[in-house]
Amino acid sequence: MAVKENLTLMAVHAHPDDEAIGTGGILVKYAAEGVRTILVTCTRGELGEIQDPTYVPPEPGLSITQIRERELARAVDILKIGTYHNLGYKDSGMAGTQGNEDPLAFCRADHAQAVGKLVQLIRRERPQVIVTYDENGIYGHPDHIKAHQICSAAFLAAGDAAYEPASGLAPWQAAKLYYIAIPGPRMKKIREERQEKNPEDNAPSSIVATPEDQITTRIDVTGVLDRKFDAIFAHRSQFAADHWFRRLTPEQRIAIFGAEYFVCAQGCAPRTGEKESDLFSGWR
Repeated sequence: MAVKENLTLMAVHAHPDDEAIGTGGILVKYAAEGVRTILVTCTRGELGEIQDPTYVPPEPGLSITQIRERELARAVDILKIGTYHNLGYKDSGMAGTQGNEDPLAFCRADHAQAVGKLVQLIRRERPQVIVTYDENGIYGHPDHIKAHQICSAAFLAAGDAAYEPASGLAPWQAAKLYYIAIPGPRMKKIREERQEKNPEDNAPSSIVATPEDQITTRIDVTGVLDRKFDAIFAHRSQFAADHWFRRLTPEQRIAIFGAEYFVCAQGCAPRTGEKESDLFSGWR
């Protein structure tokens, strides 16, 4: 499906690799259709850990930040993302860890300042559709929750002519705001596959499934699923050779990840019972 006008999709994420796991399918799918895609990450994933003891960095002496930046650059290329921005905050780490206490951590960032940074990008890039996390940040990560908070505020502030701290850029009101959703049946399949590969393994209980009646949108990404997984695995330091993602059969990949789901938080027409199949419905 070719676009009929210049359309732009912006995805706002917390860390490198979130873009591929949560929205890799829509990013590459819409890019292939001619939609301009924008990725914003709030941090550089400085507190990520090397997940594979056999991992060898591409060059000696690289910091984890440098490693993750290079991995993200590769994923951006695979997903054909048009433009990448980073807000410049420090990774906060998982909830309850010492990184949460760092004054520079994203979860401690001044709300108004962070919103202002994102408003500037929204006004500059002028997306019709913005995608980020829900209020739980999918699994309660402080940076995911913060990304939800600033993105939800910036979506409205960017279109408000009275909101001035945005370097003189003209107001721009995006048409729609979506939150990433994980349906209950997908969570069930994830648990089953993980436990089949390793009976001692349990899917993180902190992941909150989205009630089916709240999910407004289902995007079929089976046609680009290989590229989504290529982008995921571009984050080599974060996915060990024996990670359960790597052991999925093609059929299992489709069953679990063949669609990406969303809740329309702003801008969608009243539901008729059918789920949307296009984030740009009404703009084609």
